[in-house]
Amino acid sequence: MINNDQPTRASDGVAVYPQDKAAAAIPFNKAAFIKTFAHHTAKVNDVRLHYVIGGKGEPLVLLHGFPTTWYEWRHVMPTLAERYTVIVPDMRGLGDSSKPLTGYDARTVADDIYQLVGKLGFKRIFLVGHDIGAPVAYAYAAAHPEDVRRLAVLELVLAGAGLEELINKASAALWHFSFQATRDLPEALVEGKERLYLSVFLRPFTYNPAAITEDAMDEYVRTYSAPGGMRAGFEYYRAIPQVAKQTKENMKTKLRIPVLALAGEHSLGNPALGDPARTSIQLLAENVRYSAIENCGHWIPEERPAYLVQQLLNFFGEEK
Repeated sequence: MINNDQPTRASDGVAVYPQDKAAAAIPFNKAAFIKTFAHHTAKVNDVRLHYVIGGKGEPLVLLHGFPTTWYEWRHVMPTLAERYTVIVPDMRGLGDSSKPLTGYDARTVADDIYQLVGKLGFKRIFLVGHDIGAPVAYAYAAAHPEDVRRLAVLELVLAGAGLEELINKASAALWHFSFQATRDLPEALVEGKERLYLSVFLRPFTYNPAAITEDAMDEYVRTYSAPGGMRAGFEYYRAIPQVAKQTKENMKTKLRIPVLALAGEHSLGNPALGDPARTSIQLLAENVRYSAIENCGHWIPEERPAYLVQQLLNFFGEEK
């Protein structure tokens, strides 16, 4: 749903609606960002992962969605880095990471991240996943519950735990699941039209379309226009049946670690859809704190960064 009230504009170009009093946009100061964060790559399993790291303290890993990259976290990273060592990878096939032909199921991608964390010298982490990064975060926690202090999932309705029913219920709005899971056709149709496709994909799923800034769009188009970029993104959707099987196996033992689940009120936290994000996470974990975010669509890190930062700091700060 799109709100038609006229927004004001923050210093970084992110529009903020007047009634959204809790959503003070966080300016993106590139010069300051570069002073805190550095770009690196690491070889894990059969891929070379690009990641951004900075800050000090206990490790905090942020996993992005599709069709975004590590860059979706840029507004929240600096404040989090004041308390944590923030590690933000481009997942297998996406962003500036290498693009293998296979291995896009949640369990395999989660092992990529687990191996990366180990290479960086860390063991127990705080973990956050958004969109397709959320199933990866869940798979990581299910495989290594002793190594995840606390887990936060944003906009998660997991295959095997409610996603299939949601797609059937909202098939018109969720058209992209079937389209992107089709073999070869999406790549052929989107090639050379990546900006158009990403614009059509990203902005309609926002509460406030201006939250997807032109600099963000430029960055996403740059990486997804690279050879194999769109194919790799689509492979995450083609892996959904495999992920569903993994989920059903993992669900036999619910997570016992504390879990924070957040969803946009105008997206997967929508009461008209039956609040599917709440229903899904309750199938996966015992100790869940859930909230639907007002004035927010699907892209929480870019639409409500200030609110998200505060929620994460409060939640992770409870860890003793």
